[in-house]
Amino acid sequence: MLWHDGALHESGMLTLAAGDRGLLLADGLFETVLVVAGRPWRLADHLARLERSAAAIGMPIDARPEEAILALSAYAAASRELGGLAAIRVTVTRGAGPRGLKLPPHPSPSVFATLAPWQPAMAFQPVRLHLTAIRRNEFSPLSRIKSLSYLDNVLALEDAVRHGCDDALLMNTSGAVAATSAGNVFALVGEALVTPPIEDGVLPGITRQVVLAAATEAGLAVREQSLTVAALETADAAFATNSLRLLCPIIALDGGDIRRDARTIALMEALRADIQADCGIDPFAEPAKASQLL
Repeated sequence: MLWHDGALHESGMLTLAAGDRGLLLADGLFETVLVVAGRPWRLADHLARLERSAAAIGMPIDARPEEAILALSAYAAASRELGGLAAIRVTVTRGAGPRGLKLPPHPSPSVFATLAPWQPAMAFQPVRLHLTAIRRNEFSPLSRIKSLSYLDNVLALEDAVRHGCDDALLMNTSGAVAATSAGNVFALVGEALVTPPIEDGVLPGITRQVVLAAATEAGLAVREQSLTVAALETADAAFATNSLRLLCPIIALDGGDIRRDARTIALMEALRADIQADCGIDPFAEPAKASQLL
């Protein structure tokens, strides 16, 4: 299902101008939003991040992203097949412009959004990581926004798959842990929950934000500080987060096992509670609790 120009289109086919900078230069942004019971989870946070990201690259933005998300969420709520559960990706490009790299003086952004099925079984699944040679550039503003320029992440994931793993672990140019191909990284170290700071080339993730708050409430000392691969390998537990998979325990890095810790369950349960508070239901109530996946 596709939203474009204020309407839903079942064909999924989109017409873009041949000079659209999103197509030619990856000049644009996106957000991925979980929908539960036909309600987008943490919508205000996603829209706020999109606005901040647009400001960072000097791109105007209007109300169409919210309109698209709400329209597709309503479709998911009414769909017997989807049952109110879906994943929405909203994309904003700078629109068409003259040939070359220079920003157009009066951009006319393009906005479209797509909807895909989402199932609770997609979340909380353990992952095995491969340490890829591809580096995250912490000096680039793109490392802190959801830019359409995602090919490094695509290639990193493909590298991990070739090595028999589920996802890739990327370091930054200084050799510190940055992220997985599509998520933030955390390590439980003693009584502290450690995650790389934004300055290390990290996206300010929405799920990351929820987990940090939950960890504080659970009595953990939250530390946003650079994380080494060695610290990750010897942690009491490690996990990755994003808006669709939520919290995924990292169980191995290049074949070396990483320990698990029951305290991770409390953070899983906090995510469930946050979704229920925002969307009205807990999608993990049946058939299994999140804790049973640990």
